Amino acid sequence: MEFQMEAVQFFTRIVSVASIGLAIAAAGCGLGMGYSIRGAVEGIARNPESSGKVTVSMLIGLALIEALVIYVLVVSLILIYATPMVGTVTEMMQAM
Repeated sequence: MEFQMEAVQFFTRIVSVASIGLAIAAAGCGLGMGYSIRGAVEGIARNPESSGKVTVSMLIGLALIEALVIYVLVVSLILIYATPMVGTVTEMMQAM
């Protein structure tokens, strides 16, 4: 019984850390994308002839910023589903 409680506590901590990490990454991504778009719009406003190059550079930058959040999501899912105590927690949930 003690091992099961320890497994549940460990799993709860893993889920909490994964969700907090994803929230921080998403907030940072949102801020980074906002600054990027603001800079691109300001650049286009100053020099309308360069709108094509600025837009392409901005889109590439936005894709790279978004990739960082996807990496955090993948690591979070690995932490949640590759935990060695998932089997114990799953058995306990099915027994309830």
